[in-house]
Amino acid sequence: MSLALTLASRNLFQDRLRFIATLIGIVFSVVLVMVQMGLYLGFGHMVTTMIDHAAADLWVVSKGATSFEDLTLLDIKTRDRLPGINGVNKVIPFVIGFADWRRQTDSRVKPVFVVGTDLDAGALVPWNLVDGSLDALRATNAVAVDRTYFNDLGVSGIGSTAEIRSQRARVAAVTDGIRSFTTTPYVFAELSRARAYIGLPPTKFNHFIIRLRPGASLSNVQHDIQSNVPDVDVLTPAQFRDRSRSFWLFGTGAGAALFAGALLYSSTKDHIYEFATLRAIGCSNRYIYRVIIWQALLNAVIGFALATAIGFVVVQLTAKSALPIVITPGLVAGLFALTVVMCIGSAVTAIIRVVRIDPVMVMSR
Repeated sequence: MSLALTLASRNLFQDRLRFIATLIGIVFSVVLVMVQMGLYLGFGHMVTTMIDHAAADLWVVSKGATSFEDLTLLDIKTRDRLPGINGVNKVIPFVIGFADWRRQTDSRVKPVFVVGTDLDAGALVPWNLVDGSLDALRATNAVAVDRTYFNDLGVSGIGSTAEIRSQRARVAAVTDGIRSFTTTPYVFAELSRARAYIGLPPTKFNHFIIRLRPGASLSNVQHDIQSNVPDVDVLTPAQFRDRSRSFWLFGTGAGAALFAGALLYSSTKDHIYEFATLRAIGCSNRYIYRVIIWQALLNAVIGFALATAIGFVVVQLTAKSALPIVITPGLVAGLFALTVVMCIGSAVTAIIRVVRIDPVMVMSR
């Protein structure tokens, strides 16, 4: 072990309370970012599952709509203006909204998210069907649910019944794996039936899916719709996905990182006289740099190791839940690099002060 590393480790471990406080700051920062990124990776597809499975060239949504689940409404006048725009081949409406699902077994109520779809258009219909069929949804009061939510909804499969908004609902199709990021079950129904369940008038819609004519320019049609219907947002599927993810998975660990950086700076500052002593006995600035950088690296490695251990415990605890956290090797490597950069960045701030110390201050203590 080099003398600089030995000095850095002894200097670091001398004040154990300060060292523990610094580690807590680093661990908190890394775990926060790790969990947030793990949520992003684990739920990225869940947050945008409806958008990912829609056969759409463009989405027309209300101005400022944050996600597919946004309940703001568009008027029928908007729908009537869209077919006349050059390049638009088909305009497919959707309705979505919350409703109460009353279980037949015990009359308990469970909030559900009703998705109304045009079965003939096929733009967004239930997928991963494991029982029943899409045609079965044409029957009166027919709905599709995911088997993940059987217990929540009090159903056992095809033929089970319940009430939505005091109206009968019968399970006619069952999917596997269509889970909601909010853990509120999706219930699919034919468009007019969904309106009745939600209580939405026939002149209101939530979103429109646009399909283009063969050879039409996506960017040109998007621009023309936005110009002719300025009170909406016209988004590509990729743009709608990005907007939804930003809404549901916002925030970073920047604030915590700054807190940890302040602790690292403080850790070096509190040993200012020790570094002044090194300068007084003739150590070069380069040697002092090495000591401080080693001290920052030790903090980074130890703090990151503890944070990673906590992160993998969280992964195991959420693996079987409806909200799994995913941590990949790439994420671990990226966070380690970020931790090292954060710690060294804080150390550089301290270095600037240390190298300006007058060695005479050692004698004046």
